[in-house]
Amino acid sequence: MTAFVTGAAQGIGAAVAAAFARAGTPVALLDRDEGVEVTTEKIRADGGTALALVADVTDPAAVEAAVDRAEAEVGPIAALANVAGVLRTGGVLDLPDTALAESLAVNTTGVWNAGRAVGRRMLARRAGSIVTVASNAAVTPRTGMAAYSASKAAAVALTRALGLELAPHVRCNVVCPGSTDTPMLRGMWADPADESTKDRVIAGTPAEYRLGIPLQRIADPADVAAVVLFLASDASRHVTMQSLTVDGGATLGT
Repeated sequence: MTAFVTGAAQGIGAAVAAAFARAGTPVALLDRDEGVEVTTEKIRADGGTALALVADVTDPAAVEAAVDRAEAEVGPIAALANVAGVLRTGGVLDLPDTALAESLAVNTTGVWNAGRAVGRRMLARRAGSIVTVASNAAVTPRTGMAAYSASKAAAVALTRALGLELAPHVRCNVVCPGSTDTPMLRGMWADPADESTKDRVIAGTPAEYRLGIPLQRIADPADVAAVVLFLASDASRHVTMQSLTVDGGATLGT
């Protein structure tokens, strides 16, 4: 099995790619950030088989070319992890139109482009698993996150529809993380290096109608990666079109 991971330069994407590699799965890492080369080298240094691909998920031709190269150099793709994402914060009345457009382009159209390119090949081989990393914000409203929430909700719906169309040969599922210790999360903080901010995130913000985290911790990227690998594996062979929330209980099971 070869895995193809988008948004693999850092954060959850890098953790997913590393987890596949540790499990002995060759992995193709795609990101528009050239830092994906560094992440790939780290995986190779740890004994994994990895290929770096610099491309933008919003460009269907670039994604198609990257998938072609991955299959030629690493092997047929049996698992796709859609992790590429952007976060643009601000209220609906205040955000520029470009914020919604960019959120949809990366968080939704990126899933469309990768899902189509890889899905066609999986369907022809009559096997495969696609996992999209969305967000708990896809189902629970968050102040100042409307563009992100809308794009992630669309990604959830798209992945489920793809799962219906590709059944019975290809399974498609969604992982919805909550607060996870990544550069994206820390980018929302006044000081990304201020570790005390974690305590405030865990406690919640009543003024923003945001509950705290019952498990009293912010997730590590590896926590999310473990669930992605489960959904990509035969251990979940009878699971498709499902969303699994990984947020320490922050959305109280909604």
